[in-house]
Amino acid sequence: MADQKRILMLAIDKKVEALRMASGLTLLDDVVSILTWGALPTGDAVAEQMEALEFSEVPVLQLDPAHDGLAVLARQIINSDVVYCV
Repeated sequence: MADQKRILMLAIDKKVEALRMASGLTLLDDVVSILTWGALPTGDAVAEQMEALEFSEVPVLQLDPAHDGLAVLARQIINSDVVYCV
């Protein structure tokens, strides 16, 4: 069996789609985390994906572009094996 990979999902433009994709990635035996650039939208689609992600214990961190968002983003990218930007 291959080593676990650290997968980072960056939710930038299509945030709901990024959450959905990250939920699917939890089926692998890899570590998945999500960074959102700004706030997540509200609604049933987001709530459904967040529930699945919470169940899978996937961390979701919201970055504030006005403050230290770029520094956190850079650290997360460096510490990841795979990065998806959606």
